[in-house]
Amino acid sequence: MKKDPSIVISFVLLVLMASLYRILPGRPLGFAPQIAMALFAGSIVKDKKYSFLLPLFSMLVSDILYEVLFKFHISATPGFYSGQAVNYILFIGLTVIGFAIQQTKPVQILTGAFAGTTMYFILSNFAVWIGGGLDIANQPYPKTMAGLLHCYAEATPFYRGSLYATIIFSALLFGGYFLINKYVVQKPVPVSS
Repeated sequence: MKKDPSIVISFVLLVLMASLYRILPGRPLGFAPQIAMALFAGSIVKDKKYSFLLPLFSMLVSDILYEVLFKFHISATPGFYSGQAVNYILFIGLTVIGFAIQQTKPVQILTGAFAGTTMYFILSNFAVWIGGGLDIANQPYPKTMAGLLHCYAEATPFYRGSLYATIIFSALLFGGYFLINKYVVQKPVPVSS
C-alpha cells in the first residue's frame, strides 16, 4: 500500500496545531484551531475515512497531553471535561463541510471558515442549553426560547474568538500545506536541455 503524503503531512500539522495552541497565554475566548483542523482534513485528505479520523485523533492526543499536564498541576486546563463527546461529534460534521472546500480557493476556505464556525456555535450552544448547561451566574438556562437566546448571547465572545481562530488557523494549515506540498513533497524536476 502506497502512503499518501497528504495524510502524513496533514496529521503532523494537525497534531502540532492541536497541542501547541493551548500554550498561548491569555488567548481570546474560543480561540482554538479545531474547526480549522476539521475543515482542513475534510478538504485535503483524499481517503475520507482518514479525513474524519485525523482531526479526531489529533484532538484526542492533545486532550490526553493536557489531561496529564493538568493532573501534574502544570496546566490549569484539563484535557477532559463534561460534554466533550458532543464536541467530537460536531467535528465529524465540520469535516463534512471541508469536503466542499477546494484547497487552492481562498474564497472557499474563507466561506468554509464562516460556515463551520457558525454551525459549531449554533449546535454546541444548543447542546449546552438543552443539556442543562450553566450561565455566567452558575444558573441553568431556562428551557424557554428566552433561555436559548440568553445562552447564545453569553456565547457570543466565544463565537468571535472562534471565527478569528478558524480564519487564522485555516490560513496557516492550508497555506502551510500548499507550501510544503509545493517546495518539499513535489520538488520541481529540472528540465535538461
